[in-house]
Amino acid sequence: MLCLCYPKCTTCKKALKWMDENGISYELRDIKEENPTLEELTEWYHRSQLPLKRFFNTSGLLYKEMKLKDRLPGMSEEEQLSLLATDGMLVKRPLLVGEDFVLTGFKEALWAEKLGKL
Repeated sequence: MLCLCYPKCTTCKKALKWMDENGISYELRDIKEENPTLEELTEWYHRSQLPLKRFFNTSGLLYKEMKLKDRLPGMSEEEQLSLLATDGMLVKRPLLVGEDFVLTGFKEALWAEKLGKL
């Protein structure tokens, strides 16, 4: 599994601690240093079956500075994915990518269900 995190993010730290405590192995990638590519984001979005808005870090400073709450509704899916690929700080984190799932944000119960740790 691939886990995209931002090292200073408290939610990411919580998710990594939970995975470590539950013996879940993962490859860690700093979302700010190595931003997801347009190809990766497009694949993960389609595989996740989540609304595209769930991939945006809506509480992030960059999201607010760019006034994306008002801009996203008028953008196409392709434009939104391209925008996400420009800066890892726009992407909701942690982002966990497994063989048959993609999870955005850390919700312990959902992660436990998907990772078989209930």
